[in-house]
Amino acid sequence: MGVTPEALAVSERDRRFMTLALEAAESARAAGEVPVGAVLVRGDEVVATGFNHPIGAHDPSAHAEMAALRAGARSLQNYRLPGCELFVTLEPCLMCAGAIMHARIARVVFGAHDPKTGACGSVVDAFANTQLNHHTQVMGGVLGTECGDALRSFFAHRRQAIRAERAAAAERARSCAPDQPV
Repeated sequence: MGVTPEALAVSERDRRFMTLALEAAESARAAGEVPVGAVLVRGDEVVATGFNHPIGAHDPSAHAEMAALRAGARSLQNYRLPGCELFVTLEPCLMCAGAIMHARIARVVFGAHDPKTGACGSVVDAFANTQLNHHTQVMGGVLGTECGDALRSFFAHRRQAIRAERAAAAERARSCAPDQPV
């Protein structure tokens, strides 16, 4: 497999911040949530981090990007975050893309592409719409293998746990059932 043009342009700085986003994703995994993490950066300073927690928060908008944007806005005391960059382990969805635009984020760097809900080119490209008044630069595939592996591992483990639960329930049902005459 060859090196993609995106991978050639990846700086050590981008790798460093994506590694921090992967660490944030581990917090989501530890909480039983889909492991997606985000880091909001201004210059070389981390302003805020966030991780996926819609299940625990009972909040469909509690994506990693939204958590990082909210924390960053509180930290900088401004709902607009010009000059900031957002590093996220999974391609943002349409909801997050909208919030990123409203926050005036200068650049989004993501790891794994999301072929089901990605709004940076995988399903739709919200950032390519020239009719919108704010234009965010987007770079995808930074530590894409590592980010994708974290998600694949999480879902494989989840599927394995579900199969084990089903097998245990079936075994309990068999052991509790009255003997059937043959």
